[in-house]
Amino acid sequence: MNEFLPGIDPSFFNSTDPTNVSTTVQLILLLTVLSIAPSILILMTSFTRIIIVLSFVRTSLATQQMPPTQVLISLALFMTFFIMGPTFSEINDQAVSPFLDGQINEQQAFDRASVPMKEFMSKHTRQKDLMLFLSYADMDRPETIEDIPLTALVPAYAISEIKTAFQIGFMIFVPFLVIDMIVASVLMSMGMMMLPPVMISLPFKILLFVMVDGWYLVVKSLLLSF
Repeated sequence: MNEFLPGIDPSFFNSTDPTNVSTTVQLILLLTVLSIAPSILILMTSFTRIIIVLSFVRTSLATQQMPPTQVLISLALFMTFFIMGPTFSEINDQAVSPFLDGQINEQQAFDRASVPMKEFMSKHTRQKDLMLFLSYADMDRPETIEDIPLTALVPAYAISEIKTAFQIGFMIFVPFLVIDMIVASVLMSMGMMMLPPVMISLPFKILLFVMVDGWYLVVKSLLLSF
């Protein structure tokens, strides 16, 4: 086996040496964290709000798969990295770099890294949503942001983001709904009830979206919302 994986010794995982056992546990924990990294990215950053709003834009335009899902997700990812840049930099300075330099241990690194994330999430979390989870778990009202447990803050932040995204999506949906209603009324008055209104309204919705520079306005609204 060492011929194919020269850097891995199979007997390493069967060792009873405390140092090797500790390293094995750390490796398992690292793999676990990597496996849930997508969930962390989705629920603890601005990604949720951005991707929901972008999906609302595509749905309101009724352009089926245009822009493609891969494009929307990629745009949402890069916008997330842009918005979360200051927070990630703070985490790197306070937790990641000191941990890699051996100045702090894993628990200290986690505690330091959680503070910037808590500060970001608490700014966009409704108190009502947070109290829902705190009261359900019979937790005391936290006095500071650092005292808020992540087990309650993360789901509270997620449902707050979903509500905010739906509010923005509703405002985006209304103008296009008006166009659909106008086109449907005109077609009915002309006796063309068998012609799907979506086929006629689609070019007008795309034209309106392009004329007002819709993507610029949507992205600007998302950036300002944070």
